[in-house]
Amino acid sequence: SRVASIGHDTWIGAGAMVKPEVTVGHGAVVAAGALVTKDVEPYTIVAGTPAKPMRLRQPKDIADRLIALAWWDWSHDDIRAALHDFRSMKAEAFLEKYEA
Repeated sequence: SRVASIGHDTWIGAGAMVKPEVTVGHGAVVAAGALVTKDVEPYTIVAGTPAKPMRLRQPKDIADRLIALAWWDWSHDDIRAALHDFRSMKAEAFLEKYEA
């Protein structure tokens, strides 16, 4: 089917367009006004027309751990209980606290 796939923990800026059949991986950031014509790797920041990778949002090892943690599948109660940590901890410290 001709549907774009957008991962969890993903930010898409105002006016950005994602072409059909493109996958934007978990944790990716698409800059405002970008035109995404190719798949975007997880936790990668893209910008431009066409969108090109600018940098990683998280190092690959941290990104892989965040994907494995899949906090977006947590219950609302669990997310609410961890909200302070989401807002105040760096990703690596958050992972160390919440990984099983």
